[in-house]
Amino acid sequence: METPVKSYLGFRAFLLFSALVFTALGSWQVQRLFWKLDLIARVDARVHAEAVAPPTKAEWPAIAPGDAEYRHVTLAGTFDNSREALVQAVTERGPGFWVVTPLTSAEGETVLVNRGFVPPDRRDPASRAQGQPQGEVKVTGLLRLTEPGGAFLRSNNPAAGNWYSRDVDAIGENKGLADLAPYFIDADATANDGGYPVGGLTVIQFRNSHLVYALTWFSLAIMSFAAMVLIPRFLRKEA
Repeated sequence: METPVKSYLGFRAFLLFSALVFTALGSWQVQRLFWKLDLIARVDARVHAEAVAPPTKAEWPAIAPGDAEYRHVTLAGTFDNSREALVQAVTERGPGFWVVTPLTSAEGETVLVNRGFVPPDRRDPASRAQGQPQGEVKVTGLLRLTEPGGAFLRSNNPAAGNWYSRDVDAIGENKGLADLAPYFIDADATANDGGYPVGGLTVIQFRNSHLVYALTWFSLAIMSFAAMVLIPRFLRKEA
């Protein structure tokens, strides 16, 4: 007659396998944790670095997202206020819109600039005419990557002028823009005449739960190892 311990060999093998899997998952989360911490450090360095010129047209095809986003940049050009797009936004100031306006440099390159936030009662450009500069201006801010498609459960509708994300290609096509950079610029908090749009509201936040996940997987591994060791002892006592 088989002993209770032998009858549970398969279960013990399962526990061992589970413990090894949990350990591997915990180790993977530790690797992800260090990757995320390095990413946060690199982005923080870019944000606080001295402002540089954004990538030129010749450099657009070689833009590497991991090295470009949130780069502190400065550029000069002329706004085409007649082609601005209003992108729905929810900010620390409440719901409203991002004012995204094309800026064309002296070299003929165009970049979309998120000039900042306006509340719903300032949606009409006529209500913030002072904040629509004419002639050459200088813009400083953070380089951002395009946001294609729209937002969660809401797709951009260019024909109706309903924008839920800063989709560079779609906005450029809708507004008839040529030589458009594949990124946009979030303007800094430099005040605009009349107070609107309000810049400098970029939220830089990276979810970092990898340590919690790692501890969870390692805890499950420890419990599996413990069960594998203790169950036979318990069965011997019962016998």
